[in-house]
Amino acid sequence: MRKRILGIESSCDETAAAVVADGREILSSVVASQIDIHRKFGGVVPELASREHLRQIVPVVRDALAQAGMKLSDVDAIGVTQGPGLVGALLVGITYGKTLAGALGKPLVAVNHLAGHVHAVFLEAFKAGREVKLPAVCLIVSGGHTVLYEVKAGDSNGPDQGGLLRYRKMGQTRDDAAGEAYDKVAKLLGLGYPGGPILDRLAAVSNGAAAAVKFGPTKTRGNPLDFSFSGLKTAVLYHVREHPEYSAEIRTREEALERGERKFEQLLPLCTPETLALVREFQNAVVRDLVDRTMLAAEDLGVESLLVSGGVAANSQLRTTFEQRGKSKGFEVFFPSRALSTDNAAMIAAAAYERFRAGVFGDALLNADPSLALA
Repeated sequence: MRKRILGIESSCDETAAAVVADGREILSSVVASQIDIHRKFGGVVPELASREHLRQIVPVVRDALAQAGMKLSDVDAIGVTQGPGLVGALLVGITYGKTLAGALGKPLVAVNHLAGHVHAVFLEAFKAGREVKLPAVCLIVSGGHTVLYEVKAGDSNGPDQGGLLRYRKMGQTRDDAAGEAYDKVAKLLGLGYPGGPILDRLAAVSNGAAAAVKFGPTKTRGNPLDFSFSGLKTAVLYHVREHPEYSAEIRTREEALERGERKFEQLLPLCTPETLALVREFQNAVVRDLVDRTMLAAEDLGVESLLVSGGVAANSQLRTTFEQRGKSKGFEVFFPSRALSTDNAAMIAAAAYERFRAGVFGDALLNADPSLALA
């Protein structure tokens, strides 16, 4: 009989609930975004995020169950994100999940948010009938995380066989996450929040415009698999400051944003070829760094599979570059769908199923861990 897990995700600014059967079949997935609330601040405000989670958690769970054609009593377990993330936001999901589990007499399963992103890849692979050969190298890249893991099977042959996956961190960002750098550069250039989608689309239409600046490879001392994006972000800032001709068009775009004109089609005419070239060079540098270090990790370990997940995994240039480089190097590259790349509860339910089968449950003392490590 299928085991159906209700997943709840509230680690940052998405309130999400989903029902997943046997860790692989998505029966429902509902996400309530807070982008419009945080947009005016250029980033997530933790206190506002927590309040919005409180407002959304009940209707989101109700909608997820309705989409799955189920009642609360029909679920076999409840999976909740324990961390990492914003502590106040995490507590909303955990408290609600514990309450449901206690009232229904159902097992409570604590999930690491990063493990969820790994399982988003497996969800997509299962759906496509593709086998992810382990061990593998996994890059998790988002607004809050840029980290490389070695992913190994546990006592069984994979996450669908009842064994707990094992993780070993190989490299991480030393400062800004890649998604954070996108947001900051977009804000600097008057392109709004979130920055990733708009910069990705603008980079694609730069039409080969000559760039006034080229960004070299990021250098990090010590671990060659560590990332650093703060210097790149600062290089963009200095370039803009040294060229006052950017100021007028940045102000024009900021005024457009204030009027609510934030669509790609509205902002593109307000960008000069020089700005488009600058955006392209910034994205080229980010993508190059992410792909190069991930490929280096894969070559060092001699794996066959590369997994790429997290919000920045939706970036079109990153996907294309990974697929091209992976093919040339003999690696099979796996991505989630774009809907599963960003924060969602289907990935939490899938990761919870793995722990449910292994009998790893939480209890009434479960608490949020904003710095929870993946191991």
